[in-house]
Amino acid sequence: MERKLYPTRVLTTHTITKVGVLSAISFILMFFQVPMPFAPPFMQVDISDVPGLIGAFAMGPIPGMLIVLMKNILHLMIEGTKTQFVGELSNFIVGSAFVMTASIIYHRKKSFKTAIIGTIVGILVMSIVATLSNYFVVFPLYAAAFGMDIPSLVEMGASVNGFVTSYETMMIAAILPFNIVKGTIVGLVTMLLYKHVSPILHKGRR
Repeated sequence: MERKLYPTRVLTTHTITKVGVLSAISFILMFFQVPMPFAPPFMQVDISDVPGLIGAFAMGPIPGMLIVLMKNILHLMIEGTKTQFVGELSNFIVGSAFVMTASIIYHRKKSFKTAIIGTIVGILVMSIVATLSNYFVVFPLYAAAFGMDIPSLVEMGASVNGFVTSYETMMIAAILPFNIVKGTIVGLVTMLLYKHVSPILHKGRR
C-alpha cells in the first residue's frame, strides 16, 4: 500500500488559521535584522523563516510555502516596498526553497534525525537557489530598479569583503555564505522551538 506523505486535505480551516497566525509572527520577525560583516549593507539576516519552517514541519511543505508568501504580502501591504518588489521576490524564492525542501525530507519519515537532515539539505538548496537567483535575476532587477549597474553593486560588496573582486566572486564570497549563515541560524532556532510549539500546531488536525 502506498504511504501518503501529506494529508489529503492540505488546506483545512484549522490549517489556514495556523498559516495566518504563523505568517503574522513571521512578518513581525522581519523587522529584527542583523547585518553580516562580509555581505553588502542592503543584505541583513533575520529569523522570519522560523515560523515557515515550523509550519512546514508541522503541516507540510505547501502550508510552509504559504507562510513565506503571506509574510511578504503582509510586508507589502503594511510597510510597502523599499526595493521595488525585488527584495520581497527574492525573500519568497529563497525562503520557499528552504522550508519546502526541509519539510519534504522530514515528512518521508518523521524523526528528529530526518528533521536535522532535512534542515541541512534545505540550507544547501536554499543557498544554491539564492546564489543562482541573485546572479541571474535579483541583482539585475535590483540594479535596474534603482538605476544602478552591476559594478556598483560589486563595489558595495567589495567595500566590506576583501574576497569580492568581481560579480562572480561576490556570489561565492558573499551571497553563498550569507545564506548558509542565515539558514543555520533559522534551523537552530527552529530545532529549539519546534518541540514546544508543535503540540499546539497539531491540535484540531483530522
